[in-house]
Amino acid sequence: MRVLVTGANGYLGRGIIDELLALGNEVIATDLSCDRVNSKAKRVEGNLFEVKDPYHYFNEPDVLLHLAWRDGFVHMSSAHLEDLPKHVAFLTQMCESGIQQIACMGSMHEIGFHEGSIHDDTPCWPMNMYGIAKNALRDALQIIAKQNNVLFQWLRGYYIVSNTQYGNSIFSKIVAAAQDGKKEFPFTMGKNQYDFLDYPQFCQQVALAISQHDVLGIINICSGEPEKLSDRVERFIRENDLDIKLKYGAFPDRPYDSKAVWGDNTKISSIVKKLKDDKE
Repeated sequence: MRVLVTGANGYLGRGIIDELLALGNEVIATDLSCDRVNSKAKRVEGNLFEVKDPYHYFNEPDVLLHLAWRDGFVHMSSAHLEDLPKHVAFLTQMCESGIQQIACMGSMHEIGFHEGSIHDDTPCWPMNMYGIAKNALRDALQIIAKQNNVLFQWLRGYYIVSNTQYGNSIFSKIVAAAQDGKKEFPFTMGKNQYDFLDYPQFCQQVALAISQHDVLGIINICSGEPEKLSDRVERFIRENDLDIKLKYGAFPDRPYDSKAVWGDNTKISSIVKKLKDDKE
């Protein structure tokens, strides 16, 4: 199938595109710059929101994977609500033009403060601008897709573990700090428990989720298991043989961070199992 990936040059886009290509898909990648995107994809550089007829401009894709998002790791940035109407307008145009399926990257920050497993019907009370904007986009897109008979998937992401210095996750920042020769990394007490998923698994789960039509709606891209933040970061440092130690208590926990939260992985596990069974 032909997949249009927005935000293609970002931290998530590059790895997901590699997985989509490995599955035999034709990929159209778009971003302000596509210099780090797999050369096997058709790369289209430019401002997504300035395209007047995106469906035809991007060669009538079968599926849209919408990853584009500004200031994703700056949770209180004004950009989230400023850009929201642009995302809605773009996705509306795609739905009304004849696309078959739209998948959009969501976030656990839509949920807000929550204890325990996050399910499809878990109430959302976002506590930062990033979560508020993502939550509003999901609500709008769900209606727009239904009105236009478009298959809708909301891929709710959790905590991604990667050993690259590129990106804004705590793991990327630790790698960058170690490469800069720093011996200590300022940290919280690390007692909160989260759902961690290694970057290759995350990218594979996203690619597999949008490569099928049976499982729709909210799909948690996750491990389904909680792990204490300090344990996962200490293990990450050991796994990557980094010469750096955590400085516990340098930062307080953010008030909107849950004490223990993880995704229900029932849907994504069924997708992975079915596609694996089909290959055997």
